[in-house]
Amino acid sequence: MSVPIRFTRSASLAVTAALSGCLVLAGCGSNPPQAKGATDNSTGAAADQAKPKLTVDKELNALLPEKARTSGALVSVNNGSFPPYEIAGSDGHSLTGASADLSDALGQLLGVKIEHVTADGLPSELTGIKAGRYDLAIGPIGDFKDRQGANDFVDWAQEFVVFAVKKGNPQGIKDLDTACGKRIAVMGGGSAEGVIKNQSEKCVADGKPAVKVQSYKDQPGSILAVRSGRADAFFSSQAPLTYFVSQSKGELELTGTGQANGFNDLYQGAVVAKDSPLRDVLVKAIQKLIDNGTYGQIMKQWALSANQLDKPGVNLGGDA
Repeated sequence: MSVPIRFTRSASLAVTAALSGCLVLAGCGSNPPQAKGATDNSTGAAADQAKPKLTVDKELNALLPEKARTSGALVSVNNGSFPPYEIAGSDGHSLTGASADLSDALGQLLGVKIEHVTADGLPSELTGIKAGRYDLAIGPIGDFKDRQGANDFVDWAQEFVVFAVKKGNPQGIKDLDTACGKRIAVMGGGSAEGVIKNQSEKCVADGKPAVKVQSYKDQPGSILAVRSGRADAFFSSQAPLTYFVSQSKGELELTGTGQANGFNDLYQGAVVAKDSPLRDVLVKAIQKLIDNGTYGQIMKQWALSANQLDKPGVNLGGDA
C-alpha cells in the first residue's frame, strides 16, 4: 500500500474523454441514464474495433455449470455505479466501464452472454450470490477475510483507499488521524466504513473529537455530499475517486495518497458462491485474457494500468 497510483496527463485525459457525459455528478444517482453507451464516441469506437475478437474456448465452456451451458447466459450483479469499472444504466441492466468490457471478453471466451442486474447495495449483492439468485458479481469487489466465509473471490485488480476533498483541502485532511472531528462520507456496508468507524473510536480514545461518519448507498451520492458541502471528504477507492475528481471541473482533489490509510494490500475481484465451479473457470478465463493482452488493453483504455495484476488469484485478501 505504499505505492500511490499515478496517472499521466494523457491517461487522465483519456478517462475524461472516454467517460465524458456518463455521469453528471450534480444530479445522478447510482444508475445514471447517461451511462448506456458512454463510450460510444470516436475514441471508444476505435478502441472497440482494435479489441481482438475472441473465439469460444470449448474446454472452459464444458466446465461451466449445466444451467449456464443450457441457457447460454450468466447473470452478474452490481450495486450501481463504481466508475471507471462499473457505470450502471438507469434501466437496471446496461453497464459500461472496464468491468463491462471484461465481461464482454469473458462472455466471448466462455461462449455465454453475461447479463447485468443492479441490486440495492453490496449486502444485497453478496446475499443474492450466496442464495443463487445471481451467478456472480464481476466487480471488482473488495476481497476481505470476513467476506470469504460464504463467497469466493477471483481477484483481478488491486486498489488503494484515499480521500476526495474540495479543492485546496480546506479541512486539512491528509490521513486518518486528521479525519478526527470531520464529516467523512463512506459507502454503507463497505470496508472503508469499518475503517473510518474504528478511526472514530481511536480519535475519542486519544482525546480528540469523533469522526462524523456519513454512510451512503452509492458513490455518486457520497461525492455529491462533498461537492455540496454536507461532507468534508469521501473516503473510498482511489480508482473511482480519480474519475470523480476528473469530472468535477476543478472542484475536487485527492488527498491521503501513498499511505495505508487503515488497509493492508488490497485486492478486488469477481465474487461467486463458495466452492462454485465458476471460481476455477473464471481464474482460467481471466488468465487467458491476461496472456492474450485483452485484459491489459481494457485496463489501459480505462486508465487502470496501475491497478493490474500479473495473474488472477483466489481469496487473496486479508483482514481490513
